[in-house]
Formats: sequence, structure tokens, C-alpha cells
Amino acid sequence: MAQSDDSKENRAGAADVKPPRRVERPKRPKRKSAPRPKDPEASDDARLRPAAAIVPPQSVAGRALTLVVAIMSFLACLTVGGVSIVWDAADAWQNDLVREITIQIRPTEGVDMLREIDKAVALAQEFPGIDSVRALSDAETKALLEPWLGDGLQLDGLPVPRLIQITVGDPAMLNLEQLRNTVSRNVTGASVDDHSVWTSRLSAMAGAVVAAGVAIMVLVLSSMVLSVVFATQSAMAGNKDVVSVLHFVGAEDGFIAREFQRHFLMLGLKGGVSGGVAAILCFVVLDMLTREGSGQAGSDQLSALFGSVSVSLPGYFGVFGVVFLVAILTALTSGLAVKAHLAKVD
Repeated sequence: MAQSDDSKENRAGAADVKPPRRVERPKRPKRKSAPRPKDPEASDDARLRPAAAIVPPQSVAGRALTLVVAIMSFLACLTVGGVSIVWDAADAWQNDLVREITIQIRPTEGVDMLREIDKAVALAQEFPGIDSVRALSDAETKALLEPWLGDGLQLDGLPVPRLIQITVGDPAMLNLEQLRNTVSRNVTGASVDDHSVWTSRLSAMAGAVVAAGVAIMVLVLSSMVLSVVFATQSAMAGNKDVVSVLHFVGAEDGFIAREFQRHFLMLGLKGGVSGGVAAILCFVVLDMLTREGSGQAGSDQLSALFGSVSVSLPGYFGVFGVVFLVAILTALTSGLAVKAHLAKVD
């Protein structure tokens, strides 16, 4: 019993004794690595250095393409200026012909020519829409015939018709058919010529010139488009590795195409502006030469055909339109060529 009591006391004493607490050591602070000194020049270069372009901006192909685009733009602008000059001249001719009517009186045996001329002048003056009626004198008739028959003409011995010039103020008010019938009934050997044949021929000529100009522009721009296609393929071949890496790492076709479009847009603008400025300088020089060379045979012939050989304001607007069209076509063509090439790669 005594042993049992002792064991109970020992167990109770052991229960009362608490285990010793753990002594927590203070954590050592982590050592921070010393900051590396920054290179100010390297950071500035990283900030200021632009992203590298996919297409080299100063490649030989780019310079050659700029020259080709400039030549094509120059030819297209010259075509626009030439069409503008011819169109303005044809329009001026048509306006002059519409406002002029000629009465022709053929000589008839036994008929007093002077009396018939006075009768025709009096009849024409009665019609509304006519400003003036004037019979050409003998000197004016001789001047008209001298280029073909030479000097020293005697109109009395030749069956030369006499002409009466009518200036129309308002073509809408004039009844041309009634004037023609009245003159042919009351004046012996008289006929009225409204120059409709010449007007129709001038309209046909102006239309043919415009059609030819449009055809020339289409050919020139088509040649430029083909040149851009070949230059784009050459640029992609020269940057094949870069384009392939961008394509396979997930770069969209639109991104790559926009890079090429930006490059070729600048080329198209440079070439188009250069060609347009050269064409405008040619127009100015041609205008100055025709004005200063008045009295010479060549200059007089040009002035007789086209008036003052100068491009009007719509012609210059056409030149600016050609420059804009050349730049847009260059960019669009390069973008389509890139997308077509990437579609083949896929």
C-alpha cells in the first residue's frame, strides 16, 4: 500500500511540473542585394530608340520604286493637263460657234448682189435673240480667201459667195428653223449655216481626246501597280526571316500588311508629289513660252488652236487628285500583295 501511495504522489508531482518553454530566437533580417548602378546612357537609348521597321526605309529597291512612281505620276499629270487644255479649247470653240450664224449668198446671174445682201440683213435683224448682223466687206472676204488663192484677188470676176455674220445673244430665244426658211424664201441664192456640223465634230474630237486620256492614265497606273507588286515581293523576300518569325509567333496578317502599307505609302507620296511638281513646272514653262513667243509661227498656231496654252484650275485640281490616287494605290497594292503572300504561307 505504501508503494502505491508513493507512486500516486510521484505521478501527481509529475503532472504538476510544466514542460519548459521554447526559447524563440529572433529572426535575422534578410540581406538585400545592393542595387546595381544604372547606366543613364543605356536607359536614354532604350527610351529614344524607335522600333525597328520591318521594311528597310532606305533600301535600293525603295529608291528605285520612288523614281518609277515619280515618272508614272509625271506622265499621268501631263495627260490630265493635256486633256484639260484640249477640253477647254473645244468648249470655247463650241460656245463661239453656237453664238455665230452665217448667211451665205451665192452669186446668181441677173441678180443684184448688194440688194440681196441688204434684204438678208434686214430680215435677220427682225428675229429675237440676235444681237448684231453685219455683212463682210470685200476686203474681209479677200482676207479669208488669200491663204488658199493668194494675193491680188478680183472678186468681180469670180463667183465668190458673200457672207453675212450674225451674232446670237440668246440662242434659246432664236428660232433657227424659222430664220432659215424665211431667208431661203425671200433672198435669192441664200442659205443659213449654223455650224452644227463643226460643233458635232468638235464634240466628237473632245470626247475622243478625253477617252484617250483616260486610257493612257489607266495604262500608266496599271504599270505603276505592277511595279509596286514586284517591289513588295522583293521587300518580302529580303525580309523573309523577319516576316516568317512574326507570322509564326502569332502576328496577325493585318499587322504585317500595315507595316508594308506604311512604308509604301510614304514612297507613293514622295514619288507622286515629285511627279506632280515636275508636271506643274512644265505647264508653267509652256505657258510662259507661248506668251513670250507671240508672233512666231509655232506659237501662233498653238494659240489659234488652243487659245492661251495654259492649264485651267480644274486641271491643277486633277493633278492633285492624281498625286493622291498614286499614293493610295501604292499603299493598297502593297497591302494586298502582302496578304496574298501570307495566305500562301498558311
